[in-house]
Amino acid sequence: MPKLKTHRGLKKRVKVSPKGKIKRQKAFAGHLMSGKSGNRRRRLRKKTLVTKNYTKAMLRALGKS
Repeated sequence: MPKLKTHRGLKKRVKVSPKGKIKRQKAFAGHLMSGKSGNRRRRLRKKTLVTKNYTKAMLRALGKS
C-alpha cells in the first residue's frame, strides 16, 4: 500500500494533543466584530476541541492513525 499524504490545509488549522484530541479555532471570528457582543467575541477567542465524531477521520487525514 502506498503511504497516505497529510492533508496540508488541515495540518495548518489544528493541533493534536499527546492524547489524540484535536484543538481548533472557533468559526465566525475573522471580521465583522462590531455586530457581536463582547461576551461572544471573548468566547470566540478561545480554542475548542473537535467532537469525537470527527476526530477519527481528522486524525486519518493528518496521518496520525
